[in-house]
Amino acid sequence: MMFKDIPILLVSPALPSLLQSLEESFQVHKLWLAANPSDFLKEIGPSIQGVVSTFSHGVSDDLMAQLPHLEMIASYGVGLDRINLETVKKRNIALSNTPDIQEPVADLAIALLLTVTRRICQADRYVREGRWPKGAFPLSTGLQGKTCGIVAMGRIGQAVAKRAEAFGLTIAYYGPNQKEVPYRYFNNLETLAKESDFLILALPGGKDTFHIIDAKILDALGPEGFLINIARGSVVDEAALIERLKAGKIAGAGLDVFEVEPLGESPLFEMDNVVVVPHIASATTEMRKEMGDVVIANLKAHFSKQPLITAVIF
Repeated sequence: MMFKDIPILLVSPALPSLLQSLEESFQVHKLWLAANPSDFLKEIGPSIQGVVSTFSHGVSDDLMAQLPHLEMIASYGVGLDRINLETVKKRNIALSNTPDIQEPVADLAIALLLTVTRRICQADRYVREGRWPKGAFPLSTGLQGKTCGIVAMGRIGQAVAKRAEAFGLTIAYYGPNQKEVPYRYFNNLETLAKESDFLILALPGGKDTFHIIDAKILDALGPEGFLINIARGSVVDEAALIERLKAGKIAGAGLDVFEVEPLGESPLFEMDNVVVVPHIASATTEMRKEMGDVVIANLKAHFSKQPLITAVIF
């Protein structure tokens, strides 16, 4: 089936491989290149049948209102917190995402955990600055025999748990429901934080989880505890985190996501007990290619009147 006559709106820049695949199959309109997005949408909005969104640029109610014939949103990412699901459901818009990103995300969670606990960034600078001949590098924190608390035991949480077990960590988790996994379940997040040496966040963003990691949870984690966030920046009260890191009320943090992205400046940059990376959890060449393939497959399925490959059911 040919799809070249189907207008698709791409809301933000895409990797060349995804853009090429889209343009080979569909009539692609690039919103971010419009000199005047409002005029652009007035012109092409009524014709648009599909939208491709990204994890950094969702699909707002305002945008959907300008697309009266929108049939489908294909999200290039797993998170849906930047798409109003109530509006999608009300308008009967098909929705897909790319949920199978757990492997590289879990890899990064463990990489951040090792980097912040073993002080890898500081040790690298120690050698580069010629300080090693002057004395041994200070001791760091080991993992074996300690407790790794995971917030949300979904696909990503389970992939993190599998890796953490290999490092000799005891696994515990919190979530709205107990899962059929061989790990200790906590129905209270504060209690999990108290029991954990390392707290890894793998939960979705959105209004239900906004600032779920607040001052109370950070205080429960305590001065020897480390926080790792590969979820969404919105789930952590960043001001409370910064305050406690400065005061030594938690030992350190490894952060892939932030409340405001991209992060141009922050007190976090001045802290040696913090590792920050620019939202790269799923950003491997292999994973992004797979995600793009899933986006294309979902679009083609929908416009062929076939079931979506990774439909979001709600």
